[in-house]
Amino acid sequence: MSTKQPQTQPPAQSSAALQSSFQTLLDNYQTTIPARVKLIDTFLLFIFISGVLQFAYRVLVTSYPFYAFAGGFGSTVGQFVLLAGLRAQVAPGRDGEFKEVSQER
Repeated sequence: MSTKQPQTQPPAQSSAALQSSFQTLLDNYQTTIPARVKLIDTFLLFIFISGVLQFAYRVLVTSYPFYAFAGGFGSTVGQFVLLAGLRAQVAPGRDGEFKEVSQER
């Protein structure tokens, strides 16, 4: 009874293909996304990193002022959700889904 091994690419080819795909994704993002949406994406990244740091501090260092952590982390999550909703509204190609909302946001 012989078992067939799945054919896999050597690590060098797989890494090169992954790098090429990532570069294509980055090039398309830079050329097709408006500056307004890029600014929102940058702030979303900042809020995400801020939330991760707050949670890591809570887990690794202390949880003494728990209500301070809960308030800070909750506001970070809320801000992220609201900003993600705004990004969905101003993203190019989504005009048909948000006809009732004016473009002056």
